[in-house]
Amino acid sequence: MQSVDIAVTDLASATRKFFRRVLPIMLVMLVCNQLNRSNIGYAHEHLEADVGIGAAAYGFGAGLFFIAYAIFELPSNVMMEKFGARVWLTRIMVSWGIVSFLMAFVQNEMMFYVLRFLLGAAEAGFFPAVIFYFARWVPAGQRGKATAIFIAGSSVAAALSGPIAGMLLSLQGALGFRGWQWLFGFEGLLSVVVGITVYFLLDARIEDAKWLTGREKTALIGAIAGEDAEHATAGKDATGNDRKVNRWKMLLNPQILLLCGIYFSVQLSIYANTFWLPSIVKQIPGTTDLSVGFLSAIPWVCAVVAMYFAAKWQDRAKSKRPLLVVALLVAAVGTFAAAVATPVLALVFLAVAAMGFKSASPLFWTIPQSGLHPLVLAPAIAIINSLGNLGGFVAPFGFGLIKEQTGSVVPGLFALAAASTLAAGLVYFLKERTTTAAPPAAEAAPAAGPAETLASAAAR
Repeated sequence: MQSVDIAVTDLASATRKFFRRVLPIMLVMLVCNQLNRSNIGYAHEHLEADVGIGAAAYGFGAGLFFIAYAIFELPSNVMMEKFGARVWLTRIMVSWGIVSFLMAFVQNEMMFYVLRFLLGAAEAGFFPAVIFYFARWVPAGQRGKATAIFIAGSSVAAALSGPIAGMLLSLQGALGFRGWQWLFGFEGLLSVVVGITVYFLLDARIEDAKWLTGREKTALIGAIAGEDAEHATAGKDATGNDRKVNRWKMLLNPQILLLCGIYFSVQLSIYANTFWLPSIVKQIPGTTDLSVGFLSAIPWVCAVVAMYFAAKWQDRAKSKRPLLVVALLVAAVGTFAAAVATPVLALVFLAVAAMGFKSASPLFWTIPQSGLHPLVLAPAIAIINSLGNLGGFVAPFGFGLIKEQTGSVVPGLFALAAASTLAAGLVYFLKERTTTAAPPAAEAAPAAGPAETLASAAAR
């Protein structure tokens, strides 16, 4: 009994060390990711004035990133499993940093399109690689917390991107470069430097972690191996032989496609705001590049606060579906109100909307990530993320077309509100696994989610 208590203590100690040492590295990577993904939102009007990239072309280029992301994410994830998360995360960061740096020299629409496509191809696989890394290092009971913190970090990163962009744009004319060239060049080089540094800071395997004691390594390796073995039983038949599992059949399960649809709606709101929020804020009289950067941070700061409380409520909730519905409806109401309000009030209501759609994201990921079969862990997350991220193409491109045709993004805001409302209704079609009484040793294990049910059903 004493040895069991020691193992539990060592496991808890190892997990705490991971949160203190590794998670901050992941968050720095996420900040770089957000800076390079969203910086064109702040450079939009400058690109239009200096390069001639209009609203529709800007929206198409912004969205083209996600087409490449969807095409290359699954292959990227397969390569990540081959080379390991540390090597692949380094490759992703360095390559997207180089492409972002080259954006400083864009000269026409075609070059803009090509570089945005290459940026999406370079970044593809980043999120699944991080989630897969968590799955190899963090016990299931703490994995949801790690994912929630990481996703919440995207709001912090978005809040930082505005002020940083505003300051870099203010360097207009310094050393003969325009402000938007400083924006792309600096943020691109930053990602390259961080990517190279990450290679030396992250450990490929638990066994390589010098910051863990021998007993902590043993406890952590044992916990992850035990969870893998438990999941693997879903792939055994009555005689104990391995069942043949069709990955693609599993990924085409209607429930997984439903998850893709809901996530698509969440991404519509996130990326419509990522790429068009600065343009909306600029409608407030008297704003400058610097003030737009700081004002654009307000919705993301509010989102961080909302996500904190959503996480606390999530821990106490037996079912995540009602919380996800509330978050989506808050996003819908805030977006609708922003469409009919004055520019100043529109910023207030967009802050309300951000509290909804950003809280929806970590709530959503508790469902598919809670218990995926090992055979489809990486590709299933990749397919949901890549198909859902197509919302990142539809939103900016749609807003660009609407603005070019009507001179306003108001109809686009109405469409976003409708999409969030529809997604809230679809949540109730998701199946949640019901658990039976478990033996005492298993009572501390986290309840599995619908993704595990899907995996088990497909394996059968």
